[in-house]
Amino acid sequence: MSTDDDTTESKCGASTSEAETETESKCGASSATEDESASKCGGSASSSSSSSSSCGASSDSDDSEEKEVGSTVDDFDAEPGQLIAVGLGPGQPEGMTQRAKAALLDADHIVGYTTYVELLPDEIVEAADDIYNTPMCGEVSRTEEAVDRTLAGNDVAIIGSGDPNVYALAGLALEITESKGADADMVDFEVVPGVPAAQSCGARLGAPLVNDTVSISLSDHLTPMPEIESRLHAVAGEEFAITIYNPWSRKRRDNYQKACEILLNHRDEDTVVGIVHGAGRDDEEVEITTLGELPEKGEEDIIDMTTTIVIGNSDTYVHEGRMVTPRGYRNKYDY
Repeated sequence: MSTDDDTTESKCGASTSEAETETESKCGASSATEDESASKCGGSASSSSSSSSSCGASSDSDDSEEKEVGSTVDDFDAEPGQLIAVGLGPGQPEGMTQRAKAALLDADHIVGYTTYVELLPDEIVEAADDIYNTPMCGEVSRTEEAVDRTLAGNDVAIIGSGDPNVYALAGLALEITESKGADADMVDFEVVPGVPAAQSCGARLGAPLVNDTVSISLSDHLTPMPEIESRLHAVAGEEFAITIYNPWSRKRRDNYQKACEILLNHRDEDTVVGIVHGAGRDDEEVEITTLGELPEKGEEDIIDMTTTIVIGNSDTYVHEGRMVTPRGYRNKYDY
C-alpha cells in the first residue's frame, strides 16, 4: 500500500501512513497526524496538536470526540491474544489479589489510566513488554488501544482501581471488541475482580455496609445530573446505606452540593456519614461525621475524586470511632 507522501509498515498488522510527520505504529491499525506521537499498537488518532480529546477517544482540531472505530478485526493478520480486565483493588500492592498479580505478570502489554499505572509494583512494570497510559477521561481511546493490541496478537491487561465491573472499563472493553467485529471468545476475554472502593472504604470505617447498600457516582461525565438526582431521590428515602463515588472535582462542585441537599431532604441531619479519601494510598484520610455537616466538607481537601462517602441508614451508629450498621441479628438472637 502506498500514499503520496510516505508509508511505513506496521510491525504487527495494518499499515500506517503519514500526513506530514508520524512515528511508526508498532502493532496495529493505521494512525495519521500532523504533529503527534502515534499509537504504539492500536486505534487510529488524528489531530492538529493533541493525541486525544479531553474526555475520551481520538479528536480532531475542534476537540470533538471521535465516535468511529479506527480499525476492525479485518485490519489484523495475527491470531488475537488474550484481553483481561484487571482490578487493582484499593491502591497499595498488598491490596491486590494474587490472581490480579499473576495476570499482570503474564500480560505482554498493560494499558491504563496514568494514575493507576503509577500504582503498579516495580516487578509488574519490569515484566511487561510495553505499558500504555492516558490521562483522565481517556477511557475510550485507551480501551480501544487495549483491544487493538489484543487483535494484533498480544496478551493485554487493561487495568483500573477497585473492580473492573464497578464504574470501570470491563463493559466498555466488550462493547469496543464487538464494534470491531470481534467477540469475547475471539480475544479470550476475562475479568479479574478486585476489591471495590466501597468495600475497602467500608473496612476503614468499621462495619457500615453489612446491610442493604447502593452505590451512586456523582460524576456527570457519562450520566446527566438530572438522572443522578432522580436515583438519589429514589434511594435516599429507603433503608439503604449509600456509597457515593466521585463526589467532587475542581470543575464539578455543584453536583456534590445538590446531592447533600437531596440526602438532607430524606434523612435526618444526625445520620452517620463516613468519608475516606485515597483509600489504601499514601494520602489516605478517614473521617466520621454527620449528614448535617457534610455540605461544608465540600470545601475541604478530604473531598475530591479519590474520596468515597458512606451514608449510613437510620440504624447506623458510631462505637469507639467505628461506624456500625446492624444486620438485624438482635431481632432474632439474644446476645
